[in-house]
Amino acid sequence: MESQLHIPYLREVIVFLVVAGLVVPVLQRRVSPVLGYLLIGGLIGPFGLGLLADDVPLAAFLVIDDLDGVRALAEVGVVFLLFAIGLELSLDRLWSMRRLVFGLGSAQIILTGSLIGGIAYAWGNPGPVALVLGACLALSSTAIVMQLLIEKSQLTTPVGRLAFSVLLMQDLAVVPILFIVGVLGTASAGEGVFGGLAIALAEAAVTVIVIYAVGRLLLRPIFRTIAQTGSREAFMAMILLIALGTAAITGVVGLSMALGAFLAGLLIAETEYRHQVEVDIEPFKGLMLGLFFMSVGMGIDWRVLGDSPFWIAASVVGLLAIKATLNVGLLLLWKAPLHRAVEAGLLLAQAGEFAFIVVGLAMSVGLLPGDTGQFMLIVASLTMVLTPALEGLARKLGSRLEERAAALPAGSGDPAEDLEGHVVIAGFGRVGRVIASILDREGLGYIAIDKDPTVASEAQAVGLPVRYGDASRIEVLQAAEVKQATALVITIGDERNTEALTVSMREAAPHVPLFVRARDKGQADRLSDVGATATVPETVEASLQLAARVLEGCGLDDESIQRRIQLERC
Repeated sequence: MESQLHIPYLREVIVFLVVAGLVVPVLQRRVSPVLGYLLIGGLIGPFGLGLLADDVPLAAFLVIDDLDGVRALAEVGVVFLLFAIGLELSLDRLWSMRRLVFGLGSAQIILTGSLIGGIAYAWGNPGPVALVLGACLALSSTAIVMQLLIEKSQLTTPVGRLAFSVLLMQDLAVVPILFIVGVLGTASAGEGVFGGLAIALAEAAVTVIVIYAVGRLLLRPIFRTIAQTGSREAFMAMILLIALGTAAITGVVGLSMALGAFLAGLLIAETEYRHQVEVDIEPFKGLMLGLFFMSVGMGIDWRVLGDSPFWIAASVVGLLAIKATLNVGLLLLWKAPLHRAVEAGLLLAQAGEFAFIVVGLAMSVGLLPGDTGQFMLIVASLTMVLTPALEGLARKLGSRLEERAAALPAGSGDPAEDLEGHVVIAGFGRVGRVIASILDREGLGYIAIDKDPTVASEAQAVGLPVRYGDASRIEVLQAAEVKQATALVITIGDERNTEALTVSMREAAPHVPLFVRARDKGQADRLSDVGATATVPETVEASLQLAARVLEGCGLDDESIQRRIQLERC
């Protein structure tokens, strides 16, 4: 019977989904998903099972040898990664963390890149190659480090904030590094460096200005119109159109598609729709990035490891030692206590996922020789594999140093600002507004979330911290750092969503107090049964009673609470 499988790349897609849905989750118990995709990619690539394809029928089915086709699709993963980075980097957030991000982060990239590049140049690599190697190996793994910090509940600790600030600047640096690699590749193809750089800069400047101007003018009205329809499908389609469309525009004019995606994310980050977009794009970003890292693993010839075991081992140890030493020194220079500097410095000592992007681009444009690229990809991969063990060592060293310094005065810590100790208000209707007003007058920080785009826009216009998003979805609340909040106030009104959210929150963050608005006594009892800390049936007085409970949960004394509530009644 004639086969009816006419869909292009169907076998490759099935193999990828098996890996993403079955194999990587199993490996995730032991290693990072990034490393899981790299290892599986190496296994099913032409340098893994591909070497056995002629002798083993099953290997022939599992192996993916059309690397060009896979890499073309995997580029979408890089686009989504840079889009997500743009979403994280609103101008306000960067400015509030400017000392650590632009000061410490820039110093780390420049000094580490210069030293590694100098060593590469001393070993006989041409200047452009040394520049590329120094720039990409100076960066650390955002994916692995952030996952480890989240798993250990350290993201909002001083060590977590120091690491996050450096990673933030490194993420920012990716776009100009990719840009420089493209220019150097053009120059190596026969054009003059300065001529190619001047043309590229002019094209980039015009393109960025046009995209920025049009985006500032049109993005908010477009998202507002779509959000008012209530269609999640239309909202998702617009996100994909903006991310991929802007990337395509920059690609058409000869710039990096990643640059366009980054600009699109940065523009959306300035709107009230940013956090909803982050939640909605996460599954696409994760799958496409998984495909990208699989393609990287497929392209690595692990036989090189057997050909040069000593030099690869020496390079891995040397890279970790250089980066850890420089990181610790810079953190101490930025007044971090010794135990925090050691812990954060070791945590950031590995090479990162952007090394694969930059090295891959440099190899594709002919800037980096294939054997050098393969060698550095294996070195970068091995440093990433060692990161979990390095993190454990860093925590132990940090704890010992902290105990030794316990008698000394405590340092001032990290001035970087992160959401912590705030109140999250789910719903910014009548009740939510009253509670927010009282919290504001008492000097207590809060974040409110409402699914009405008009409400969110009007509140932001007068400076209130109100975000657009579906507050009944646990992912949206997690984007507001609800796990680090002092309390969550649920005022969304819908009876079914209120009860479902209470159950989900009690499972996701059992330590966070839940203050919930109920329609009647019956619902209040049901909410208490499923884990609500306090419930108040809905009346005009209910908002004041609920606000009093929130103030009590935030640590205010009874006299202050009653005085504030009485003032509100008047």
